[in-house]
Amino acid sequence: MDLYWQTALTGLGEGAVIAGVALGLVLAYQGSGVINFAHGAMMMYSTYIYDELRDTGDFVFPISVFGNDRINLLGTPPDNELTAFWPSFLLALLMAAVLGLIVHLLVFKPLRGAPVLAKVVATVGIFIILQSVVLLRFGTQNESVRAILPSDTVTVFGTIIPQDRLWLAFIVVVMALVLAGFYKLTTFGLATRAAAEDEKGALLLGFSPNTLAAGNWVLASVVAAVFGILAASLSNGVNTVNYTLLVVPALAGALVGQFRSFLITAATCLAMGMLRSEMSLLQAKDWWPDFARTGMRDVIPFAIIVLVLFLKGKSLPSRGTLTEPRQAFAPMPRNIGKTTVILVGVALLAVFTLERALRLSLYQSLIYTIIALSIVVLTGYIGQVSLAQAVFAGVGGFILGKIGMDTSIPFPIAPLLGALGAALLGMLVGIPALRVRGIQLAVVTMALGVAVGTLVFTNSWFIGNTGALPIEDPTLFGIDLAANKGSDFNRPIFGVTLVIVTAFVALAVVNLRRSNSGRQFLAVRANEAAAAAAGVNVAQAKIAAFGISSFIAGLGGCMLAYSRGQLSGDSFSVFVSLTLLAFAYLGGIGLVSGALIAGLIAPGGLVVGFMDELFGGENLDTYANLFGGVGLVLTAILNTDGIAGKTARDNQARRETKALKEAPDQPDSSAKQPMEASV
Repeated sequence: MDLYWQTALTGLGEGAVIAGVALGLVLAYQGSGVINFAHGAMMMYSTYIYDELRDTGDFVFPISVFGNDRINLLGTPPDNELTAFWPSFLLALLMAAVLGLIVHLLVFKPLRGAPVLAKVVATVGIFIILQSVVLLRFGTQNESVRAILPSDTVTVFGTIIPQDRLWLAFIVVVMALVLAGFYKLTTFGLATRAAAEDEKGALLLGFSPNTLAAGNWVLASVVAAVFGILAASLSNGVNTVNYTLLVVPALAGALVGQFRSFLITAATCLAMGMLRSEMSLLQAKDWWPDFARTGMRDVIPFAIIVLVLFLKGKSLPSRGTLTEPRQAFAPMPRNIGKTTVILVGVALLAVFTLERALRLSLYQSLIYTIIALSIVVLTGYIGQVSLAQAVFAGVGGFILGKIGMDTSIPFPIAPLLGALGAALLGMLVGIPALRVRGIQLAVVTMALGVAVGTLVFTNSWFIGNTGALPIEDPTLFGIDLAANKGSDFNRPIFGVTLVIVTAFVALAVVNLRRSNSGRQFLAVRANEAAAAAAGVNVAQAKIAAFGISSFIAGLGGCMLAYSRGQLSGDSFSVFVSLTLLAFAYLGGIGLVSGALIAGLIAPGGLVVGFMDELFGGENLDTYANLFGGVGLVLTAILNTDGIAGKTARDNQARRETKALKEAPDQPDSSAKQPMEASV
């Protein structure tokens, strides 16, 4: 029993770090109504800044300034740990405050009245930017951070645990108490709470919602930096993954606190840290089921999120804004036959003319296009935000692999079965969408992505001890359609297969938009109550959209599996889901042509492949992601329709203007009528 108690108390450290992220999420949401999926990345960036200041005295710029990427501010760090800590810590917090202010002023202030999806994409863009900057400035290695809090052991209730866990938990409790008092007793706090309920009312009372939001973003960023720095030594350093994933359990804690209560949020996160630590111990027991020896820690926040949103989804706090957002542009497709012939012809020509490296980029673009089409159906047509499309793709791919290992089911039946399995999971995930939508559904699907990614995609019981699941090569009527055969990589025959599959999926999505089901989807997206009043079965439409979307994503996952010959969980992480949604939005989330653009510009796609051919460089992918992140933020702010959507909207406006000019003059109703007409 002492071991269980010791493990639980040790988990207070992890719970405190989660609470640090969650408190920042509550602050940002109270200030501007944004759930910041990049909050863990902001914590990560501030921690890297601190570590470099502490080790070298250098402040590292995010971009080169006059040819320099750093400046020495602290000289040679002294040997005295306490003397070296405070200057580095305070400068890092100052940088965190500046980062929070910049994020508000340049990103979320312009997005105050934007659609929910635009804000989600903007946070994804910030995440990608910060991750890329860290990779370019600090490298890919894990950074070990010197211990700050006392690490000696102490006996608590008869068990020995490290002091730093208790210190961190104590600091979290104090921080939650201070924030709770500050927001109940000060004018700024009361005004923030009023603006969170109704921005219009706060404005009438003389409080600027923008000023309040800026202050809360600064506080949120500083709070995250404090706990990121203090806890870095507990988590064996910092890298571009470990802190960014903390946003998922932090969201669970913030949801329990209704994005209002700092004390409930902190207490939930501390308890969750203890429970996750206990789960790590249980998974190592002999009696624990083999299939659940990994990933159960990440199931806990997912279960909490689903339970809270399902039970209280309609009572979660919303925010009254000054403007009403507009929906993504999803016009009726035009010139389908001609466009299909041209695009298929160009793609087939590229398959047989491009060199092998570029052919691989083309195949990546086609696969990403298929998965992006699934996002067009779910988000563009029916307005449901999913951050788990890569999970559905992974389910399809892994089912395909298991079918190949255990059965003799041939192509194309095997990938269709894999896609069907993904569709079934999608419909199950769609059940919470009957009660929640928008940002709350995004939270559910993101938690699902993390849980499934660790529970299934990295589970040796499922994929074997090699860490990768082998995929049987596809054959049809005796023709070998494999992407790779011996030293013959990226074979054209697989490219032809991929072009055909992509074309069929694109045509299916086009026809869905033109069908009665597509019109029902758009009606649900516009106004669920009005759609129900018009006779649309809203629940059935949502479940159908999730099923169709997940089927398409699963098919894309099967094509990815065939292209690589084996699958690992890294291909379907939550970061991949975020990237897919972001680039689909950048391309134009309401149009099939937007999915095509998303496939071309996605990481590893054809545009990046051509850039590699022209410029090369070891950091090309990182720079491509950096520019992609900037493009996402700019698109969310300046062009919510995306590249294809903006083009389609402009073309429609030109057609309407031309039609008005060419229309014959209408008779003046005020003119005197002919004599015979008046008799």
